[in-house]
Amino acid sequence: MLSGNKVGLRARHDDDIPVLRSELFDDVVNASRAEGAPWRPITPGTDDPRLVVNDKEQGHVPFSVVELEGNTLIGAATLWGIDNHNRSAHVGLGLLPSCRGKGYGTDVVAVLCHYGFVVRGLQRLQIETLSDNTAMLRSAERNGFAREGVLRSSAWVLGEFMDQVVLGLLTADWKPDSKA
Repeated sequence: MLSGNKVGLRARHDDDIPVLRSELFDDVVNASRAEGAPWRPITPGTDDPRLVVNDKEQGHVPFSVVELEGNTLIGAATLWGIDNHNRSAHVGLGLLPSCRGKGYGTDVVAVLCHYGFVVRGLQRLQIETLSDNTAMLRSAERNGFAREGVLRSSAWVLGEFMDQVVLGLLTADWKPDSKA
């Protein structure tokens, strides 16, 4: 497990999947804002490609996020779109609704940076988020990510086009937290 100050990132366990599905992906609004595709229901008991881990997929590394005190599941995080040639990847995370607003997101981003830069040897990490996602913007910026641009009206979310903000962080600009 990779540890931050408040959270740990560990392998996805089978018993995490029903919790993550019901808390993050069965919620139409949350899932529509988090994914680049229309929401659709997934039949319980089927292999949900958003949650089931394929260990052979090298370009996508999913984690379950747990609170360090008590080892309680609080969300999911991923490094995706890993490009080994250009040494870059994208960062994504989702916290259970009851766990938002407690500083976990900033810690998750810090641990994902440690994983990307130290463990994987990447040069660049990137985040794309909706322009009104102030929690993610704040978590990214607290970890040194710089706003690089706005993709105007690039995301269709529940009946309207929304802007997306692109943030990037280079390993040379990263200031690691000593605990990660």
